[in-house]
Amino acid sequence: MATGRTDPQRRERILAATLDHIAEEGVAGVSHRKIAVRADVPLGSMTYHFTGIDDLLREAFTRFADHIVAVFELHLGRAGSPEEAREAVTDLIHVLSEGPRRDLVLTQELYTLAARRDEYRELTHAWMNRSRRLLEQHFDPDTARQLDALIEGTSLHRSLDTEPQDRALTRQAVGRMTSGG
Repeated sequence: MATGRTDPQRRERILAATLDHIAEEGVAGVSHRKIAVRADVPLGSMTYHFTGIDDLLREAFTRFADHIVAVFELHLGRAGSPEEAREAVTDLIHVLSEGPRRDLVLTQELYTLAARRDEYRELTHAWMNRSRRLLEQHFDPDTARQLDALIEGTSLHRSLDTEPQDRALTRQAVGRMTSGG
């Protein structure tokens, strides 16, 4: 194990190890000891960097939310017209649902935690607001809210379905939602 002075990335490794652990074993399996072993840091580093498990989970899930928002930014930032924005949403749905299973598991773990505990609901609310602001660069606020739900729901369904959804069907759903009618 590295010492603190020669290990400036220790905190980041702990957060990464926490997300990896949650993806493999769930939030219920998180403990200081397990994360320290996974991150290859002394156990004392856990309480040095984080005030407790909730602090660790909030920071790890915030990091994950930042990652997903960056995916939104990447796709939506390239759109210059309404048609390109609709195609970007279609791409986003397919990228999220066909991406790493780890991201799906982390999303669901966070949603489950947020359904039980207000402080995590605040984190998911902030995440949704960021996603919606990106969508609002191309769509009105009500449509952006509906698209955000479509992205989440369709990504979840596509990732769990035994047969992948045809891209044309996704494009059709996005088109219907954004047609203004």
